[in-house]
Parts: sequence; C-alpha cells; structure tokens
Amino acid sequence: MRYVELEKRDGIAVIRINRPEKLNALAPEVLEDLEKAIDDVNADTGIRAVVITGTGKAFVAGADIKYIGTLDEEGGYRMAKVGQRVFGKIEDSPKVFIAAVNGYALGGGCELALACDFIVASENAVFGQPEVDLGIMPGWGATQRMTRRLGQGWAKYLILTGERISAHKAYEIGLVQKVVNHDNLMDEALNLAQTVASKGPLAVALAKEAINRAFQLGDFGFEYEAKLFARTVGSEDKDEGVKAFFEKRKPEFKGR
Repeated sequence: MRYVELEKRDGIAVIRINRPEKLNALAPEVLEDLEKAIDDVNADTGIRAVVITGTGKAFVAGADIKYIGTLDEEGGYRMAKVGQRVFGKIEDSPKVFIAAVNGYALGGGCELALACDFIVASENAVFGQPEVDLGIMPGWGATQRMTRRLGQGWAKYLILTGERISAHKAYEIGLVQKVVNHDNLMDEALNLAQTVASKGPLAVALAKEAINRAFQLGDFGFEYEAKLFARTVGSEDKDEGVKAFFEKRKPEFKGR
C-alpha cells in the first residue's frame, strides 16, 4: 500500500494514513489503501483493537477537493457509497477502532473519526464538517453518526455552519472521549487499545454490536441485547473469566 502503513503487535494494529504533503486527504487511491488495511485487520483473528492515525500535522484534512470538483451527480453518488462502505467496515467490525486524532480532522477526516468507537485527540486537533463552504454536504456518514453521537442540535450546528472546533470543545460536547498532550497521543491511544484487547473478545464484539443497534431497533433493541448477553453468558470466555476472578489471576480469553 502506497498511502497507508499497517503495523501489528500484541493483538493491536495501527493504521497510519501517510500522505502528509496533501494533509492525508482521502483521494480515491488513499481510500482504496485504507480499505485494504481495514479488510486486513478485520480478517486477522489475532487483532482485537485498531488505532487509526495520520502522519504529519493532519489526521485527515478531508476528501480530495480537486477530485470532488470533477464529479457530476452520478459521480458524487458513487463517491458517497464508496466512502460509506469503507467507514461501515469500521463501524460493523467486531474489533474496537480508536481514532488517534493528531491534527486536522475535517470533512471526510471527521467522518472517519466518527466511524471509530472512541476518539482520542491531541490538544492540537481541530474538528469540523466544512462541506457547506463548498456548496455540498457530508456524504460519508456525518449526518447520521454525528446526530447519533451528539444529538440533532450539535450535529446541525456543526454541519450547517461548517464551524471548526478545538479538541477541548469537541470533548466538551461529547465528540471526543479524551484530549491529551500531543506528544502522548499514541501512547494514550495504544494504552486504551491494550485495555480493550485485554477484555473478553466475544463480549466486546457483541456489546459493540448491541450498542450500534440501539439507534436502529427501537424497543426491540432490549430484546436484541438480551439475546447477545445470553451468548456471552454461554461462552467459554465467561467460564474462563469467572474462574480467573475467583483464582485472582488474569483471564486467558479465546474469543469463543
């Protein structure tokens, strides 16, 4: 992969978007590399948590505006569906994805972060959905995921004004889970990944699935939660977790 670096260690993968001269903008070829990396970690049964970050002063500064300028309505639809497919692979993954936002997370970059389960931001990070400044709107999931994460008020404010906000403001409104010193960003993200990776993988995967469905199933979400809970209670991981608790040792989960 030319624009994305993938590193794996101790059950954790790091996906680093590496196009710093263009602020890691997601041109089609960059998005293609990103999808390959996501497919790789999703297929790897040894990986339990994934950190996504960027090289240089940007996480992802957005989609490639030059490319957008060449598109007509049909091309715009195809572009939206490709980005939605790629980011959907993050949201639907049984693994936990953590966005380590090191700088600008604008447009498609903010949408990429929103697709992740947690967002850890450098104090230098800047978030925004400035598509309206170009006469367009978000197409890679912001209207849906930001509304679910923040509620209609903040989603409308950020998307309809295009305003950029600081990492601390993003934390204040619930967009970001942690704001840390820039130099400590990857350490904090990796520590969080290690924490998640140490838990029962089946429990984590099914809990994530149930949370994702909370906005889709209405009252049936409680029934769905109960069924997934029952699967974890009947699992080998549960037996190991309970046994390790009483034996006062660290459990050795197998994901089944």
